[in-house]
Amino acid sequence: MSSPQTGPESQAKAEGTMPEQTTAPEQQKQWAMAPAQPTGAMSGWLAFAGSLIAMIGIFNIIGGITALFRPTYYLVGSAQLLVFDFAAWGWFWLALGVLQVAAGVGCLYGQMWARMTGIALAALSAIAHLAFLAAFPLWSLVVIALSVLVIYGLMVPSRGAAA
Repeated sequence: MSSPQTGPESQAKAEGTMPEQTTAPEQQKQWAMAPAQPTGAMSGWLAFAGSLIAMIGIFNIIGGITALFRPTYYLVGSAQLLVFDFAAWGWFWLALGVLQVAAGVGCLYGQMWARMTGIALAALSAIAHLAFLAAFPLWSLVVIALSVLVIYGLMVPSRGAAA
């Protein structure tokens, strides 16, 4: 009687009733297994854009908290903003920042939804910083430039992509 550890083949081999194998395992019949397709490494631009949009998202979260709790930090008063007040901008920057961080993490995992979402969020961030320009001019210009760089990085095709 065979046990699960030994099986019928090993018991027959031990009794000497099973013939010895004469061929090497690599010469035996191959089963229907296809070799694994090589996975392409993540594009350097995708990793760069994913981490950059996550960083911009963190900056937008900080800007949102600042707009909510310390509106005097900015250069102009609430009446001098192009649209909305600082409370509305604070909630906008918080929501946008959280979405940007999520899209950045998704990009670092190579998700296509994150690329498309990241492009839309970067464009929205650039337009919103244009409207927020009076409150924080230099920083808004920097974020607009970084958003354009993110859009480029997310639109660059992956390695080995066919047109």
